[in-house]
Amino acid sequence: QVQLVESGGGLVQPGGSLRLSCTASKSIFSIAYMAWFRHTPGKQRELVAGVTSADVTNYADSVKGRFTISRDLAKDTVYLQMNSLKPEDTAVYYCNARSSWSSPRSDWGQGTRVTVSS
Repeated sequence: QVQLVESGGGLVQPGGSLRLSCTASKSIFSIAYMAWFRHTPGKQRELVAGVTSADVTNYADSVKGRFTISRDLAKDTVYLQMNSLKPEDTAVYYCNARSSWSSPRSDWGQGTRVTVSS
């Protein structure tokens, strides 16, 4: 099990940028897959971006070219750099960690709210 703490959310104008951080309670070097999800009331939680232990990344179509996920192994932290933000990016963003591909179990952070509005 790993505890995850997100930070970096806030209010930003359309076209602006934010960087979200997710710091883990243990080394992320061998965590199979870490990802950012987001949730808006009335919608299903959706995968935004993910990164494997081999640094293979994947993104939702809606954020490709605007968001970048990365890992800092020295800080046990995963980042989500969000550029060219749109009002539809407004959501609570959650960090998720799946320690092993052999188990479906994963751990969640508490979430950080992002609001894109003028």
